[in-house]
Amino acid sequence: MRRARVIAVIGAGFAPAAVAKLAYEVGREIARCGATLVNGGRFGVMEAAAAGARNRGGRTIGILPGYDRSAANRHIEFAIATGMGEARNAIIVASADAIIALAGEGGTLAEIGFAMKMNRPIVALQSWPEIPRLHRADTPAEAVALALRLAGSRRR
Repeated sequence: MRRARVIAVIGAGFAPAAVAKLAYEVGREIARCGATLVNGGRFGVMEAAAAGARNRGGRTIGILPGYDRSAANRHIEFAIATGMGEARNAIIVASADAIIALAGEGGTLAEIGFAMKMNRPIVALQSWPEIPRLHRADTPAEAVALALRLAGSRRR
């Protein structure tokens, strides 16, 4: 059985409107390409990306920090309650074939670190210029296309 590619979208839990708009468009593009979106299932970038994916008919998975599945935003189709707090960031990254990173803070940076450790390709969308090992994209469509290409090149 061939599994759908899974793309993680990471970024600020409290995102400025411009970043949320980028996340929404990333989600739409992931769905348009037939991939599944995974993220932390909560607010900000996570909610905007999930909204974009679901509004385009895509699949969404939220890996939640607590035990309450109802804590997921309304655009998460599959809510996974972990009870692991921020440690759930490792699960988000491990579940993805590639990661798209938008502007964020410490949690996003931790996810970038996990992705590097797990050898997952990371595409920074208009963000994280201080981290040299990331792939770069200027538009949501470019970020998703690059993430999918990189994900495909690492599949066995």
